[in-house]
Amino acid sequence: MELRQPSSAEEAVGLLGNGHVALAGGTEIVPLLRDGLLRADALIDIRRAVPRGIHGTTIGAGTTLAELEVDPGIPVVLREACRLAASPQLRAMGSIGGNLLQATRCWYWRLDFPCYLHGGDRCHAKDGRHDEHAIFGNDVCASAHPSDVAAALLALGTMLRTTARELPLAELYRLPTTDDPQTTTLADDELILELEVPIPEASVYLKAMDRQRWSFPIVGVAAARTAGEVRLGLAGVAPVPWTLTSVDDLDRATPLPGTAYKLPIARALVARALRAVATG
Repeated sequence: MELRQPSSAEEAVGLLGNGHVALAGGTEIVPLLRDGLLRADALIDIRRAVPRGIHGTTIGAGTTLAELEVDPGIPVVLREACRLAASPQLRAMGSIGGNLLQATRCWYWRLDFPCYLHGGDRCHAKDGRHDEHAIFGNDVCASAHPSDVAAALLALGTMLRTTARELPLAELYRLPTTDDPQTTTLADDELILELEVPIPEASVYLKAMDRQRWSFPIVGVAAARTAGEVRLGLAGVAPVPWTLTSVDDLDRATPLPGTAYKLPIARALVARALRAVATG
């Protein structure tokens, strides 16, 4: 397998696509390659091609989670999401851009079952065990997106700048369909360059997981208050990071029998998060 190391975003974009895959920290791509879930003819090392660092409210996509979690200028919700996202070693390597693009989590997908995400014709989780799976957006695929960081950035109302466009973070994601298994709208030859992260009046990230440290979220809840309005982002509850427009949205959840336990956890965490960012 070939490794290319472009020195600019323009050069990197010209190399991507047609079996050439972007590589940053490698915490997501390397395990997928190892397990045969991703195939690449060449890896394009983008660490010199994308911005890195924190400049006011602008964050370079190459900035690591470890750098973000210790910067006092970063909103609390994002610092805490980064701290809880993974082990210290993974946080030191993993970039925020890569974290946003990590694969949704499902045992069946990871074991290469012929599900919708692999071009098959069924969601195996719905007929098998699905304790860690979705309670929203699961009509086709019941996988659960694990990004704590994406939930925090949704709550903050983050904007992205890529090599092709500017867009709200929410528009980076799409629910998979029977015809298209993709969970992001990013093109094969498109790179995330920067994130514009507003500073809220108050924010918090709360996470329920099956062990005390360094585990994927059963339910993660991010809340941020700006100009008196509270935004909520959820992790671990849908095939994509999930925006909760109001507490009433919880009444529209569609849990499977094995994921019904997630709903009271989500209600409790949302209530706690709202209290944490309330005025006064």
